[in-house]
Amino acid sequence: MSLSFCGNENNSSAYNVDQGVLNNGCFLDALTVVPHVFLLFITFPILFIGWGSQSSKVHIHHSTWLHFPGHNLRWILTFILLFVLVCEIAEGIVSDGFTQSLHLHLYMPSCLAFMAAITSIVYYHNIETSNFPKLLMALLIYWILAFITKTIKFAKYTEHGIGMRQLRYCLTGLLVLLYGLLLAVEINVILGRRYMCFAHPTEVKPPEDLQDLGVRFLQPFVNLLSKSTYWWMNTFITTAHRRPIDLKVIGKLPIAMRALTNYMKLRKAFEAQKPQGPQWIWRALRQAYGKPLILSITFRFLADLLGFVGPLCISGIVHHISKKNHTIQAPAQLLGIYFISSQEFLANAYVLAVLLFFALLLQRTFLQASYYSAIQTGINLRGAIQTKIFNKIMRLCTSNMSMGEMTVGQICNLVAIDTSQLMWFFFLCPNLWAMPVQIIVGVILLYYLLGISALIGATVIALLAPVQYFLATKLSQAQKSTLEYSNERLKKTNELLRGIKLLKLYAWEYIFCSSVEETRGKELTSLQSFALYTSVSIFMNAAIPIAAVLTTFVVHVHLSDDADLSPAVAFASLSLFHILVTPLFLLSSVVRSTVKALVSVQKLSEFFSSDEIGEEQEPKATIPSSSTNHSNYQALPLKVVNRKHPAREDWNSYGLHRAGWSTANYCINCQLTMIVGQVGCGKSSLLLAALGEMQRISGSVTWNSFVLHDLLWLTVTKYTIFSLSSNRKRGAVAYASQKPWLLNASVVENITFEMPLIKQRYKTVIEACSLQPDIDILPQGDQTEIGERGIILSGGQKQRISVARALYQTTNVVFLDDPFSALDIHLSDHLMQEGILKLLREEKRTVVLVTHKLQYLPHADWIIAMKDGTIQTEGTLKDIQNSEPELFEQWKTLMNRQDQEFEKETVAESMTMLERKNLRRAMYSREALKTEEEEEEESVESDDEDNLSQVMRHRATIPWGSCGKYLALAGLLLLPLLVLSQLLKHSLMVAIDVWLAHWTSDVIHAKIRADRHNCTLVQNCGFSHSSYLLVFSVLCCLGIVLCLVTSMAVEWTGLRVAKELHHSLLNNIILAPMRFFETTPLGSILNRFSADTNTIDQHIPTTLECLIRSTLLCVSALGVISYVTPVFLIALAPLAIACYFIQKYFRVASRDLQQLEDSTQLPLLSHFSETVEGLTTIRAFRYEARFRQRLLEFTDANNVASLFLTAANRWLEVRMEYIGACIVLIAAVASITNSLYSHLSAGLVGLGLTYALMVSNYLNWMVRNLADMEVQLGAVKRIKTLLKTEPENYEGLLSASQVPEGWPQQGEIQIQNLSVRYDSTLKPVLKHVSAHIKPGEKVGICGRTGSGKSSFSLAFFRMVDTFEGRIIIDDIDIAKLPLQTLRSRFSIILQDPILFSGTIRFNLDPEMKATDSMLWEALEIAQLKPVVKTLPGGLDAMVTEGGENFSQGQRQLFCLARAFVRKSSILIMDEATASIDMATVCIRSTVCMICNTHTHRVHTILNADLVIVMKRGVILEYDKPDVLLSTEDSVFASFVRADK
Repeated sequence: MSLSFCGNENNSSAYNVDQGVLNNGCFLDALTVVPHVFLLFITFPILFIGWGSQSSKVHIHHSTWLHFPGHNLRWILTFILLFVLVCEIAEGIVSDGFTQSLHLHLYMPSCLAFMAAITSIVYYHNIETSNFPKLLMALLIYWILAFITKTIKFAKYTEHGIGMRQLRYCLTGLLVLLYGLLLAVEINVILGRRYMCFAHPTEVKPPEDLQDLGVRFLQPFVNLLSKSTYWWMNTFITTAHRRPIDLKVIGKLPIAMRALTNYMKLRKAFEAQKPQGPQWIWRALRQAYGKPLILSITFRFLADLLGFVGPLCISGIVHHISKKNHTIQAPAQLLGIYFISSQEFLANAYVLAVLLFFALLLQRTFLQASYYSAIQTGINLRGAIQTKIFNKIMRLCTSNMSMGEMTVGQICNLVAIDTSQLMWFFFLCPNLWAMPVQIIVGVILLYYLLGISALIGATVIALLAPVQYFLATKLSQAQKSTLEYSNERLKKTNELLRGIKLLKLYAWEYIFCSSVEETRGKELTSLQSFALYTSVSIFMNAAIPIAAVLTTFVVHVHLSDDADLSPAVAFASLSLFHILVTPLFLLSSVVRSTVKALVSVQKLSEFFSSDEIGEEQEPKATIPSSSTNHSNYQALPLKVVNRKHPAREDWNSYGLHRAGWSTANYCINCQLTMIVGQVGCGKSSLLLAALGEMQRISGSVTWNSFVLHDLLWLTVTKYTIFSLSSNRKRGAVAYASQKPWLLNASVVENITFEMPLIKQRYKTVIEACSLQPDIDILPQGDQTEIGERGIILSGGQKQRISVARALYQTTNVVFLDDPFSALDIHLSDHLMQEGILKLLREEKRTVVLVTHKLQYLPHADWIIAMKDGTIQTEGTLKDIQNSEPELFEQWKTLMNRQDQEFEKETVAESMTMLERKNLRRAMYSREALKTEEEEEEESVESDDEDNLSQVMRHRATIPWGSCGKYLALAGLLLLPLLVLSQLLKHSLMVAIDVWLAHWTSDVIHAKIRADRHNCTLVQNCGFSHSSYLLVFSVLCCLGIVLCLVTSMAVEWTGLRVAKELHHSLLNNIILAPMRFFETTPLGSILNRFSADTNTIDQHIPTTLECLIRSTLLCVSALGVISYVTPVFLIALAPLAIACYFIQKYFRVASRDLQQLEDSTQLPLLSHFSETVEGLTTIRAFRYEARFRQRLLEFTDANNVASLFLTAANRWLEVRMEYIGACIVLIAAVASITNSLYSHLSAGLVGLGLTYALMVSNYLNWMVRNLADMEVQLGAVKRIKTLLKTEPENYEGLLSASQVPEGWPQQGEIQIQNLSVRYDSTLKPVLKHVSAHIKPGEKVGICGRTGSGKSSFSLAFFRMVDTFEGRIIIDDIDIAKLPLQTLRSRFSIILQDPILFSGTIRFNLDPEMKATDSMLWEALEIAQLKPVVKTLPGGLDAMVTEGGENFSQGQRQLFCLARAFVRKSSILIMDEATASIDMATVCIRSTVCMICNTHTHRVHTILNADLVIVMKRGVILEYDKPDVLLSTEDSVFASFVRADK
């Protein structure tokens, strides 16, 4: 076929110009080429040459700087222009199909216009980013020329009577409009920027965000194309492959998305509403976040409507192919060229394929834009609400908290759960509006295709929707009960791990292990119902569409014999059913989310309306002139109410003689005031009232300021008595609360509390609070993290840090609320002398001290004695001695008693020493772990570059090993069932659709035959649907059954693996050697039992199912398309490569971002809980603003991670959807060509296209699930690592039955050349120790810290590695005994008392072997009988976790009683602090070994039969105490002398 611009037929009217040039169609087309050629010639040199040096670019994210007005409109118009031009090209090609020669003028000008349009937007983008508006002149000229030429063409068409029926006329009209609008946009830029025609151009500054290089989240600033395709994320995602993503990489949030901005927006909305119930919150949310949500809903509507284009195009394409007569009436010929109507244009299968491609691109873009918009709104809302909650917390009335009306847990739930529920509601909100539209449009289209039978199919789906909702509620119930059991299991596991040393020493690990297993059994039962409901839910999702299609086709065929069941109808309705099912599945989650959001808003409404403390604007009292006269006026009491009790009016009857500090003489100024009284008389309440923390009924608190010092008045008066003058807010008060409050920060940060660090002052404070020894023990000294997430400190240590904070501050007023309560007598004295009397007195600070230690009263300048919430008396100690002699005597006796206690305590080892020892023990284990980590780090650094690339490679690979191990645990029955059922199910799904293709193709052939023979289809031509229908029904029923089998198989596999893994983990851990627990942090072991086990229990099975389903669907779809059109395989290769790289990059970035989101949430939540707990302290210090600032930083860090994760997900989905659209286009074009030229049946074309549409849906799910699976398999990997721990050798050479029943009866111990170490890699801790202990001897072992005493005692239990020598007890070498037997025959009392939650009986005898009388006897010996008798339930009284409901001393005594119950002949005491003499007198053990650390308690072993002195793992001295004492240079004698 020859080629020429205007065609070259002989009778061509294309060159006829008789009626004038402008009346020639070909010339009109040629004329429109001029502007495009002009633009291409002008802009190409500028684009390729002029952009070499871009000196005008500013140092900002220049590629995102949008300067010019009408930016978004220009992009939208350009996209529409490109689409119209594609249609014009297609129309030209289709029109040209009717001529003998090729008429280039029909489509070549459009092709040039297309190139020019792309060039125009590229050119504009470059000019915009380099801020050089004068170069836009070229575009202005182009739009004018294009507009003029198109207008001429349009006018000529109208003149010649070409109208709306001809498609080209409509397209030309549209182009005129678009060029006109683009010209208007260009003129608007001139008016906005004034770069020409004006004397002074407009100065433009980039947005503030973009001047800050820390802002990396560029979505709001990039151009429209980059916005919709997330192009700006490319560099971010590819760099994630080279280096891990952290907070530095993701930078800061743009100002508009920061929590503060959103909070201000929300606050404004709240202020505009009247507060009344939850509606108030909903209205405010609507006002603040309605607009972006409406935008999201609009995008969603557009996406859903475009979604229906797919089935309609499939129907059109298949219909076009199945019409065997492809003759179309010749088009109209006007102006010497052919014109076709839009109907003829849309009848072309290729046109429909291209339309389908564009519709898919647009639909996916809109859908992702809708998701992004909704999620961004949700994240902004979450940040705003969290900030609002925090601001409310800052004003909360603390009495709400203390009265239990609101707990820390409830407030943390508001932050963690309720704000997330609201956020999720906003995510899913567009579905609420889109679902009804989707369902209505879907049903209408089905009705149009299938008639009444479609409604029956839709009814099937609608009837099964409530079942889905029922399943969803059941699922959440099952999840709740699982959570309860899992919490209980974790509590037990935590106790087991905390007390593992004791359990091993007493050989009780199996008892506790079986208790955990029992709870795990209950949890698994609950998990089974969870798995059952999940599998039914998955089954419903897969089976409903099959059931609907089956019902519809059966009814359709039976309703009329001549039913139209062409491939066009069948496959279009198949696609429509798939679309229809989606909203109904979402329904259950949307309804649940809405219900949860309503509940959350109700909770938030209650919280926001809870009581607040008043804004601090207390009245200020004028000081009466006669300041020395005490009784100038009678004052009434300050009434402060604790909300537990109603206001007690009878308080007024305590008419106080001298209320408060009523005159200036006795105002608290540079004085030490002590407040004393019994427990619960209101001492702390008085301090809180002064700080404004209580609800005031009457009276006033006044803070004054004289020159330097705050002067505190507590005028306990009615307001009427004083004349009120100007209000003044109080300054900061250094306050140490009764219950110490610490930040999750280092020790130094806790003490300086955001004040600058002054070395000398800091040192003085540390010294005053005796903190130096404690700091020395900590691994990083005062830089060690303490608090919730750091190292656990004891009560006394916390108290001293809390007091140190108050001392370090430079405020004028210091409030100390019972600072001595958790301290022993030495520390109390030191703190009183050095801290309060010396440091605070010297600085002339006003100190108010609440205390029970009456021996300090002589130091006080002023004493306030309280009783029953009122002031009993006040004055100096002398005043009180004169005015209240009885009270003074009472105090005197109490002071004496406290002095006696002091003497007693000096004898016993102080609590502090014990605390420090505990801390040192904890540190030892951490140190061991740390050194290992450091060695690893050093080895990494040495070969940095290679290792980094190795690590990066490792991050990019999928952990197939863990996946294999996971599946291998499923067993030989479940694994083949899982694999086979999945393969069979997907083969059956394909078979159903292939059969449908075969059936519908046969219907068409039968129709053609019927037309040929002129008979009706069923009656005369003998065609019957029944055989086809039967096979179709059988296949569908089998498919439904297999859906159930596969969903069950996956869930049961998950359950089986979960059961196996937890069982192995627990049994492995309890058999691990003690060294393992000392070198592995408890938290990391607990994490395996909590987070990782939860992932394996609940998340992996669902992800695995989704992954298998989406992968097999993609594979089967690609297989079907390749079978229908083998050519497709050639195009598949580049697409597959693109997919591979996209998923490879995405998985790494996604995993990092997920971890970052989780890790940024923890500090946020703990900041909330820590603020709630320390509310009074924060407000006393006036640190509200600082804490708010930290909250905003934490919230923004969490939100920026969430937003990047969202953007990364959208990035992936847009790309995968576009690849899916390409697959659809290639499959459509290939199958149409194949059908037209190779006579491929219409049914198979329909099948191929339906499957191609499915691929685009499932591709991104496949990658997303792969990424999730990778993160979740990390849990399996971590557990597998723990399972490799070598267990202790529990077997012995002798069996348990070979050990004599009462062994050891005599208790004779021979230690021969014993050498011991903690691990084969470490140095020995005992070296060649030999000793002989006769039956009945009491042995004392002493030595300094680290001399090997504890190791000596542990060697008897084989807790340490004995690599040389042996211990023989009663003629049996203990190395030959089974471990359980050996450990069950001895008793040991450990230094730290450990109690478990359960009954007292269980704590004393978990094996349940002893009788009640034996237990009572043991309690009597331990002097606990009276205590236990008074408890409800006696022996069955409950012990709380860790024995918190007993004192430290009582816990020690319980441990003593536990050893007595054993009645073993060998008892070892490892630094037990209980009264040891009492223990050894009463115990009937043959041998008693006392291992005593501290040399200053040597006197306790003076009456031993034998003393062993140790040093560095060697025995220094070994003899009777008398012999050693008589030796002059003996070490033992020097210890005893030092002790005296």
